[in-house]
Amino acid sequence: MKSFALLAVAQLAAAHSLFQQAGSGSKDFGSTCIRMPPNNSPITDVSSPSLTCNTNGATGVAGLCEVSAGDPFHVEMHAQPGDRSCASPAIGGNHFGPVIIYMAKVDDATKASPSGLSWFKVDEFGYDAASKKWGTDLLNDNCGKREFKIPSKIPAGDYLVRAEAIALHAAGGVGGAQFYTACYQVKVSGGAGGQLPAGVKIPGAYSASDPGIKVDIWGNGFKEYVIPGPKVADQSFF
Repeated sequence: MKSFALLAVAQLAAAHSLFQQAGSGSKDFGSTCIRMPPNNSPITDVSSPSLTCNTNGATGVAGLCEVSAGDPFHVEMHAQPGDRSCASPAIGGNHFGPVIIYMAKVDDATKASPSGLSWFKVDEFGYDAASKKWGTDLLNDNCGKREFKIPSKIPAGDYLVRAEAIALHAAGGVGGAQFYTACYQVKVSGGAGGQLPAGVKIPGAYSASDPGIKVDIWGNGFKEYVIPGPKVADQSFF
């Protein structure tokens, strides 16, 4: 029994993952602009400051990922630090759940604190009942990558891009959801807009009892999924 329990713990740990790299189109930024999580362990407290940019995510790094407004941008997740292999799942172990992307305007992305920022949602994928695919399934199908569009009608300047995957395999009770988050430091040029989409505070946007956070995805009654947080920014910003 003891060996079985140890094996189960090892399998769960192996299923943990972290965002590590980024790119835009054919350009690979690697890990130059990410505030790298210290390990692949999740955040489970929706009120924790670490929910924003993960543990140690309040400290900036030297690098910036430079893109133009309207460009594609992708974040990239893998199970182990430094691993970019497509041979293994980006996030395995039945860690099914949504993938969500936020952005927040800052003065200097290499120094900005994530605390108190206004985060607007630019992309999300929850659950498609027809295909029975989750956002995390799409990460696995695309070698860990989730691509989205940088809004074309936002002010030029520095931003933090927040990537989030929420694993719901044990989310039937409060505190069971696992949040895998990280923030990227991005400089956007050529923005055509002078205003930002409405934003939310993180932490603050989620409650532990939200239907997209406390949810039994294994029950016979599960048919649809409600993605937590605000709606994606209006298409007029894209």
